[in-house]
Amino acid sequence: MHELTYDDIISATARVGGRVRPVTVAPGEPGSVGSGAGETYEVWLALEYMQHTGSFKARGAQNFIQAHRDAGTFPDAGVTIASGGNAGLACAWAARQQGVRATVFLPATAPQVKVARLRGFGAEVRLVGTEYAEALAACEDFAVATGALASHAYDHPLIAAGAGTLLEEIGARIPGGPDTVVVAVGGGGLFAGVATAAERHGVRMVAVEPAGCRALNAGLEAGRPVDVSVDSVAADSLGARRASAMALAVAQRDHVRSVLVADEEIVRARRALWDRHRVAVEHGAATALAALGGDGGPGFGYRPTAGERVCVVLCGANTDPGDLVGTGS
Repeated sequence: MHELTYDDIISATARVGGRVRPVTVAPGEPGSVGSGAGETYEVWLALEYMQHTGSFKARGAQNFIQAHRDAGTFPDAGVTIASGGNAGLACAWAARQQGVRATVFLPATAPQVKVARLRGFGAEVRLVGTEYAEALAACEDFAVATGALASHAYDHPLIAAGAGTLLEEIGARIPGGPDTVVVAVGGGGLFAGVATAAERHGVRMVAVEPAGCRALNAGLEAGRPVDVSVDSVAADSLGARRASAMALAVAQRDHVRSVLVADEEIVRARRALWDRHRVAVEHGAATALAALGGDGGPGFGYRPTAGERVCVVLCGANTDPGDLVGTGS
């Protein structure tokens, strides 16, 4: 296993510079920690859903594609990846910029909005099974049979390092810098990259998962990567059965806290973003916000302290907003 380092993040920053959109960070509504004056914490929203292809995945895909381009290691069969949708979109987008063929494997349950966008980027789309793990197995077989370069939705150091460039930008955009960054976790690529950079800057990390997709949380309990069942409203983007060993290694460090949230809280947070800010994100992105102030029991939610500067990463918006329109007041 490659141990992700801060040097990997710095190298990725140089590769993706000018090729990804710098993140916009906006102030959110302060959160309350009590009834007294001044007993609030700051909330900042990292609007990474505005990234190319609609999610943070563009960062890792650019880093992966650029690194292999620089090394001259693209085969004639191009690149292939298995994805719940967002990683495939990013891979296809970055590959098209370099004139590289992309074959993307998705579960048949992937949202049609993501399938249509993939085809719009010129990717060959293959729908296999009902879960990410089945699409991944088919992708691995395809890579062996054709010689295509296998990328990964999250379990690759170049992918995770690309995602980690986000923290460098967040730190420069929040006055005084964030005390804590909150991210949703699926397989762990975004978390591993951002947490690696956060450790260098003395920033705490909160890794948030749906209770029904708790691969990282379960791995921490077991002390090793383990398979979990996948059953959540956010499963299309956070539905990895197993967190990467790389992410688990980072999650075991002192600056990281792993928490869970219920699906009802995820739905509520997603609707609140629409009602209050007219921001339409996917359930996976709303999972991070759902953790704030949660009190669903031990291990559920994160309660900031008075004066804490908390940045919530809204990581993707490849969603059908039809169920949001009309819910506002």
